[in-house]
Amino acid sequence: MTAKTPPALDYYLIFPEGGSPAQPEGIAVEEFMLAEDHTATDLANAVWTAADGDWWSSAAFSRAIRTDPRLRVRTIAVRREDAELAYRRLGAGALPDEATLRTYFHDHASLPGSPPLRLTPPEVPKGFREKRVYRILFAGELRKDRLAHLQKIWGMALADDPQARVLGTARLRVADDMFTWDLRQIGPGVASCIDLTACLSDPPHDTVGTLLRELMTTTRYEGLIPVTIERLS
Repeated sequence: MTAKTPPALDYYLIFPEGGSPAQPEGIAVEEFMLAEDHTATDLANAVWTAADGDWWSSAAFSRAIRTDPRLRVRTIAVRREDAELAYRRLGAGALPDEATLRTYFHDHASLPGSPPLRLTPPEVPKGFREKRVYRILFAGELRKDRLAHLQKIWGMALADDPQARVLGTARLRVADDMFTWDLRQIGPGVASCIDLTACLSDPPHDTVGTLLRELMTTTRYEGLIPVTIERLS
C-alpha cells in the first residue's frame, strides 16, 4: 500500500426500499470540507433522483444516511465511473464534472470539532519531530468478508479475539514518516473507526491528508459510511 490521492468526491447509488438491487433510484455526491490539519469541518452534498429529475442539496439527507440503518443499507458507495453509468442508464445523460457538481452543494452539514485536547505533551518517538493521532469515524459495522479484504489491502494483522474492539492493526512508512492505524468497532452494528497515529519528520506533511483520504475511501468501498475526521492529539 502507498499513500496516493483518491478521487476528490464521494459517490453513492441510492436504491429503493424493497426494490430491484440492479436498478438505483438516484445518486448522491458528497465532499468533506477540511481544516489545515486535515480534520473535517463540514460535509457538502448534492443528490439527484429519477423521480425529481434535478439536483438538490440537503444536510438532513447526509445525516440520515449515517443515522438511519434502513437508508444506510440502501446507499452504496461506488466509483465515479459507476455513478456515470447509472446516471446515463436512468436517462439523465452525462454526469456533470466535479467542478459543476460542487456548484450544487448548497446545504452543508456542520461537523462539530475542537482543537485536540493535550493534557500532557505527546511522547514523540526518537527520530521524529511530531506525533499526531486522528480518528476517522464511520457509521455501520464491517462484514467478515469485507474485513478480510481490508486485511489483504493493508497487510493488516488481525486481532486474535474476534470479539475484540481493535479488529486489526496496519503500518506504513512513507519517506521519513511512520503511520500506524487501528481498525476498531464501536458498539456492535453501530459504528466503526480508524485511529491513525502519524509520527512525522520535517514539515510539510502532505502525506497525512493523502493517507487519511485513502483510508477513508478504501473503507467506504467496503460498506461503511464516513461520518467525520477528528484529531485526538
